Amino acid sequence: MNEAVQISGVPAPEPDLQELLVRVARGDQEAFAQVYDAVSGPVLGLVRSILRDPAQSEEVAQEVLVEVWRTAPRFQASRGSAMNWVLTLAHHRAVDRVRSAEAAAAREHRAALLDRTPAFDEVSEQVETRLEREQVRRCLRTLSELQRQSVTLAYYRGLTYREVAELLTVPLGTIKTRLRDGLIRLRDCLGVSA
Repeated sequence: MNEAVQISGVPAPEPDLQELLVRVARGDQEAFAQVYDAVSGPVLGLVRSILRDPAQSEEVAQEVLVEVWRTAPRFQASRGSAMNWVLTLAHHRAVDRVRSAEAAAAREHRAALLDRTPAFDEVSEQVETRLEREQVRRCLRTLSELQRQSVTLAYYRGLTYREVAELLTVPLGTIKTRLRDGLIRLRDCLGVSA
């Protein structure tokens, strides 16, 4: 930007920020350049004190200055000084950025918690499996001792009919009958259709 060159020992008068904002409201780009020069340092300083992150501070300061350009017609001198108006815009924008970052972090945290919880289907499947096991145990208790032993050895240990008969010292035909009868009672108890 063009800076006023000082030839004598008398400093150049500071531009009236309020008057410049009125000109900016009419679309005067030269007036905006002067407003920019006058407020960019304080805006960046204020934003940086709130955000602490230099890159985000520069981004928010730029957004504030664009907002000054766009909303200059809204400035009302009766409500305060031009500098206070610009710094208020900067403060609001910086606080909005902090809130937005906090909300994003909270969303990410909730999403991470959801990823760690088991899916609904896993939970319902575990419950169903547990209920089915309990029902099978209850139905096994309704069988006679020989039927229960035969079914347990044949289906839970994987023994053949002959091995079950030898282990229980019962004739093979009796084991086959007990297994068939036991399986029919289990089917009826579990409500399984043939």
